[in-house]
Amino acid sequence: MIPENPKSSAPTPELTVRDFDFHLPEELIAQQPPAQRGTSRMLVVQRDRAFEHLGNTICEHLANTICEDLGNAICEDLGNAIFEHLGNTKGTGFSPYINPANEYGPLGPEGGNRRPFTDLQFQDFPSLLNPGDLLILNDSRVIPARLYARRANARGKQEATGQIEVLLTAPTHEGDWTALVRPGRKVRIGDTLEFFKEAGVPSTEEAGAFRPLNQPENERGFSPGNPIGDLAQAGFVTGHDFSRAENTHRSHGALAPAKPILRAQVLASGEFGERTLRFEPVADFYAALDEIGHIPLPPYIHREDALADRERYQTVFAEQRGSVAAPTAGLHFTPEILAEIAARDVEIAKITLHVGLGTFAPLRVEKLSEIQLHRERYTLPSATAEALNRARAESRRIVAAGTTTVRTLEHVAREANGGPLQAHTGETQIFLSPGHKFQLVDAMLTNFHLPQSSLLMLVSAFAGRERVLAAYQYAVQQKYRFFSYGDCMFLSYCSGR
Repeated sequence: MIPENPKSSAPTPELTVRDFDFHLPEELIAQQPPAQRGTSRMLVVQRDRAFEHLGNTICEHLANTICEDLGNAICEDLGNAIFEHLGNTKGTGFSPYINPANEYGPLGPEGGNRRPFTDLQFQDFPSLLNPGDLLILNDSRVIPARLYARRANARGKQEATGQIEVLLTAPTHEGDWTALVRPGRKVRIGDTLEFFKEAGVPSTEEAGAFRPLNQPENERGFSPGNPIGDLAQAGFVTGHDFSRAENTHRSHGALAPAKPILRAQVLASGEFGERTLRFEPVADFYAALDEIGHIPLPPYIHREDALADRERYQTVFAEQRGSVAAPTAGLHFTPEILAEIAARDVEIAKITLHVGLGTFAPLRVEKLSEIQLHRERYTLPSATAEALNRARAESRRIVAAGTTTVRTLEHVAREANGGPLQAHTGETQIFLSPGHKFQLVDAMLTNFHLPQSSLLMLVSAFAGRERVLAAYQYAVQQKYRFFSYGDCMFLSYCSGR
């Protein structure tokens, strides 16, 4: 849509979280990964041909000039007429109207198909990349961050408080860990939590995603009457009241070993079940997590975590341990697909962003202007910084695999403030929403995201809210699989650089 006249007295309605809602049948939420990695479907969202020919800079300048000279009442009509004349029969291309499926043909080699959506398979992804493109991957590795503990009293004896679930979310600068615990009322500052290999570990039937125990199986995580799939209600993140009396685990009858694998003291208490834990030193903390921890599957996956998830809920290029949720766009890649991409003279580089609450926490405000995400740790390696600088200097396309990669790249670009990128490690809480001017990312691969989520807002910032919601509506009609183990989208953004 042509931007509003900045001189107009008519205010632009402020976007709210509800503006990013959509209907999703529960049966479209993927409960398992595809039988074979890399065989997911891929929806290609094509950019406007008007922008493709003119470039964002020229189009934006033209639109602003029109709006400065004319009132808003005719500005949009005239702008749409210009775009239609340039080759887009739907004006700005952001109409929520969805054509029947048979009107969407294959993406031609010349890119001449003007239809907005194209159905492909992920094996086709290399063919969408051009020689000279720079593909950026997130190499963070998911840790088995969901643990079960018993509370010990001052004399080191276990108290009869039942099992306590602990979801580690991020290490602190002091070497401690922030975590979500339940039932939160029973975990106080000064308490000691003991983690055993056998005692307190749930049975196969109960070793599922982090969810409230009193919730019926057919209501866990994502119910048909709840289009947002309220993560807080699902118990995965911070909104659920874990302190209610009925939220207690039953004992499984296993005898506790003489010595716990891990011990932690509760140092601080925050909102919505958040705690800060200090673990006693052990020879290898991550090896201990591998021994007693569970893969933290999202709450909308209504099953127990299985041994196979330790491999399938990781990317094939995962290296740096630290995420508590997978960078899911990367789950589609196989070594063979990566080799095919490299064979097309596409450069591949990596960043690290450890996924935490900043990515998956539900939003608790109404207006986008009020959203503030949790901080997440990232690293920009020197080789990747150099590759990005070269690609930008040579006007080559930068393709981001996943929203975590997009957030990292846009954050480091903001930090560089127009200068060359430098290798560094830091934290980001960047929130990308409609109106953001992308500085580095020209195209992106992403999964389908939760309604009313910050990730859906990021994708909407990239391609336009109306267009993205139309793509989601089309994906529902075509029965694409949604969320972490689901299908993916490829979107291209016409940079004005």
